Amino acid sequence: MQVYLVGGAVRDEQLGIPHRERDWCVVGASPGELEALGYQRVGKDFPVFLHPETKEEYALARTERKTAPGYHGFDFDCSPDVSIEEDLQRRDLTINAIARGADGQLIDPWGGAADIENRVLRHVSDAFAEDPVRILRVARFAARFAHFGFTIAGETMSLMHSMVENGEVDALVPDRVWRETELALAGSNARVYFEVLRSCGALRVLFPEVDALFGVPQPEQWHPEVDTGLHVMMVLDQAEQLSDDIEVRFAALTHDLGKGNTPKNQLPTHPGHELRGCKLIRAVAQRLPVPKACRDLALLAAEFHTHCHRAFELRTKTILKVLERTDAFRRPDRFEQFLLTCEADARGRAGLENRSYGQADYFRGAFAAASAIDAAAIAKTTEDRKIPAAIRRARKAAIAAFKARNQDPP
Repeated sequence: MQVYLVGGAVRDEQLGIPHRERDWCVVGASPGELEALGYQRVGKDFPVFLHPETKEEYALARTERKTAPGYHGFDFDCSPDVSIEEDLQRRDLTINAIARGADGQLIDPWGGAADIENRVLRHVSDAFAEDPVRILRVARFAARFAHFGFTIAGETMSLMHSMVENGEVDALVPDRVWRETELALAGSNARVYFEVLRSCGALRVLFPEVDALFGVPQPEQWHPEVDTGLHVMMVLDQAEQLSDDIEVRFAALTHDLGKGNTPKNQLPTHPGHELRGCKLIRAVAQRLPVPKACRDLALLAAEFHTHCHRAFELRTKTILKVLERTDAFRRPDRFEQFLLTCEADARGRAGLENRSYGQADYFRGAFAAASAIDAAAIAKTTEDRKIPAAIRRARKAAIAAFKARNQDPP
């Protein structure tokens, strides 16, 4: 029995970055032999075991054969005579197809070390085309390693494009699409993930609402970048700088979806795009297992981001309406996420990336004023059925006083 360190740990070692976990590949052993040594079997589709002490994953070397469309359409051979080279051949990218033996030597039959040196994401073999999840993984790796200067090999991009054209991407299950997207949104350079999917044609299949934004014009006066799709990618960049929250980043991605179906005779303006966007966000959330927190913040951002941009112009009752509709008094943390999303939108424009956004602070001030009223005192001196209206009047008065103190906002 031989044991090899494989996958991301070896790749990250070569890149000189720390790795959080290690995966191991076992050659020359059977499931029974590992179980006899105290390993706990956890794999369903193929044998994966947890080490009795470290609890790290140990998988038997395997080959695989495509038997049906989609992610689950594979047969596996995990017999003891499968070699480490054969196991590495089934992996997605050459940079992930490197192993290190107990003697410290690298096993690199597919040129992964050279591709790491040259900063290239390249598929190992034509078997790549058998698993559509690999398109998502390549897009995510392109985003994750963008700061290293990695690019996708031309032949790999061509293969991904052909997989889309052949309908292989249509077989992706929603859970896997969202899982890879969630990981991309949680990482850095998430825009690269969506740009790669667009380059190979997968974005129009998986996220048609986002794909529809590219090529749609906006008024140059407010959007020097003009193209709505480019704007959304820039907003996503800004959201990454402002927040680590995936909810903020998803809301940044989807806040302008309504501009993708603006009637052509209304372009480049987009009247009513806010509510049209809400409808499209609900469609995305029904198609994919988007967490409720992501969906709800996205809906608020889509409907009210233009209100936030016009904060200095709003009447007192409109400011209170936004606070109430965004549930700011009960969900102040989410209201802050809403403001960050609006700030990302304002800064996600060509040449305006470093602009100040006093509107968010203005809303924060109005919210603080409305929150400072003594609701308990009002409740003590008001009939039960009149308490909500009395509290609302007090909040409105507090906001009006705030506005009076801030008549010349920056």
